[in-house]
Amino acid sequence: MKKLFTPVVFVLSLLLLANIGFGQIPVQIGAGLKSGNAKIVASYFNSNVELVILDKENVCTKEQGEMILSDFFSKNKPIDFKITHQGGTDSVYGIGKMQTAGANFRIYFMLKTFANKPLIVQLRIEKDQ
Repeated sequence: MKKLFTPVVFVLSLLLLANIGFGQIPVQIGAGLKSGNAKIVASYFNSNVELVILDKENVCTKEQGEMILSDFFSKNKPIDFKITHQGGTDSVYGIGKMQTAGANFRIYFMLKTFANKPLIVQLRIEKDQ
């Protein structure tokens, strides 16, 4: 039993360290994008966030960003959202695809850590070609 225990603990420790080393995107962000819930996504906005939604670019407060994102979701109700790429260490980024009834969108967001909490500093939504 002891011979099995040591390798298992070692492998689990490596996995834990690997997860700490790579910036992780909170699952709530993906869930909020998938459900079209601007309140959930905005809860991860930094106090000032850069939003680029289609052709409109804004640097706005967290509250204004929530209203802008809510307006986008009211016009484009998500059917599905999947993160296709993610990475980074100091700044973590995610790229995903959102499917709606009317169009498909590519979503890019960047997070930075403030007071041990990852916050979105930039969110871009573009039509997917």
